[in-house]
Amino acid sequence: MPRKTKEEAQATRSRILDAAERVFQTEGVSRTSLQDVAAAAGVTRGAVYWHFKDKGDVFNAMMDRVILPMEQASAALDGDNGQPVLPALRQRLLEALTSVTQDAQVRRVLEIALHKCEDVEELRAMRKRRLEIRAAYRTRLGRQLQRGQVRGEVTTALPAAHLAIGLHALIDGLIHNWLIDPAGFDLQRVGTQAIDVHLAGLATPG
Repeated sequence: MPRKTKEEAQATRSRILDAAERVFQTEGVSRTSLQDVAAAAGVTRGAVYWHFKDKGDVFNAMMDRVILPMEQASAALDGDNGQPVLPALRQRLLEALTSVTQDAQVRRVLEIALHKCEDVEELRAMRKRRLEIRAAYRTRLGRQLQRGQVRGEVTTALPAAHLAIGLHALIDGLIHNWLIDPAGFDLQRVGTQAIDVHLAGLATPG
């Protein structure tokens, strides 16, 4: 049998990940086996193991294929370009909400990570990955808010790390609740209002 080309191997890998997204979303991660993923992808289980060592590896590769909103916003917060802190922070947060509502793959992967990945022993490595993403985002938020405090743009005297936790909880909660019931409210409109109120509070003298 001729050896597969690099392009063919990449196409098979992508097909497996596409199938994993579909099955994880409908069945949940813990209830999905690699045989289920293989069947949905139209490949053998051996083909899945050729590309991935286990289900956790499939899950992490699925996550890596999209720029998740929190990761995107988090990376954009690094560095100091001399611009006002709060307007830049607002822009990044709104970009995250836009990504969730307008990018179907981002929304699907987020739904799997937040609502379809049960906290069981088999999936602890996946939970660890999500916690690492959250910690990195909060750290970057904290640095940005501390920069704002040094400049006098953020006048709230609470520690920047605590402010970062609160701001992250706001965005995370909005996304969580919208994914449960997208028809329940307009994420971008309500999210923009909530972000504006929260950021205005950070700039209001206590």
